[in-house]
Amino acid sequence: MKNIIIAIDGPAASGKSSTAKRVAQQLGYVHVDTGAMYRAVALKAMQLGVESGDRDAIERMAKTTTVRLEYDDAQKVHVMLDGADVTDAIRMPEVSKAASDISAVPAVRDLLVREQRAMGAQGGIVLDGRDIGTVVFPNAELKIFMIADAYERAVRRAMELEEKGIYADVLALEREIMERDRNDSTRAHSPLKKADDAYVIDTTRLTIEEQTAFILSRAKELLA
Repeated sequence: MKNIIIAIDGPAASGKSSTAKRVAQQLGYVHVDTGAMYRAVALKAMQLGVESGDRDAIERMAKTTTVRLEYDDAQKVHVMLDGADVTDAIRMPEVSKAASDISAVPAVRDLLVREQRAMGAQGGIVLDGRDIGTVVFPNAELKIFMIADAYERAVRRAMELEEKGIYADVLALEREIMERDRNDSTRAHSPLKKADDAYVIDTTRLTIEEQTAFILSRAKELLA
């Protein structure tokens, strides 16, 4: 059976990672959460006290940074930053906010895009992010662009944080999400945008199961 590349793009908290993970499990593919990779670099900058606006310092840091996604026996992904597991640390709200600025630095994107392309070179992979179908794998066989109402995305993010024992104000999260949408969509280097040949899924009122079923249906058509 041939292996394909599935690119799932969209703004923060639109449901990309949860759905991509399920699609990958159903197909026996590898799942790559590219946003987690950018969060890892943002975490390192925060740990070193590097300001997100100091692009020269960030570029120097990127040259000595390694970010890898590793999978345990249960196929749970672990985000490794310079050899250390930062899977939980990168989910803090302040790291997500910093990742938007970090991801706009060309040197950081170049570093991580190279890694992502290497992981997907043989196909059999589901990647989610913001520029997978437009920059990382513009020739991906299946492209999805997920959107959702900003308030609904804020509610999802609050629930996700609550599961980790972190309580956040939904309206504050909504403002942060809308700000990140603006930053991601207007940056000069690899902005968030829909690929011309991507299917659009509005997940505001869809369940993860419904989202997964739609993508699997399209994938199986290509694999038939």
